[in-house]
Amino acid sequence: MTINIQYVHMLTSEAMNAYVTQKLNKLNKKYDWIINAEVHFEIEHNDDQNGKICKIELSAPGPRLFATSNESTFENAVKKTLKDLEIQLKKRKHTFIKH
Repeated sequence: MTINIQYVHMLTSEAMNAYVTQKLNKLNKKYDWIINAEVHFEIEHNDDQNGKICKIELSAPGPRLFATSNESTFENAVKKTLKDLEIQLKKRKHTFIKH
């Protein structure tokens, strides 16, 4: 699986790169048919919401899978986004026909 990480209007973080790569590799061991992962980190400067946004798009057989979350920390945003993607991956796995 290829992982592309982008930081929108913010500095890059090696620690976040390692954290996201570790989590996505764990997901890839469970669902080995994932082809590509696009990760975007953003900061939203709004007092009403948490402001740390993580968007992840997965390329897999069939339509692309996408999830996003807005949390108080990037780590929590990654966890929530991956949890949403895992739900979608489970549904996708059940649609595969075994021959």
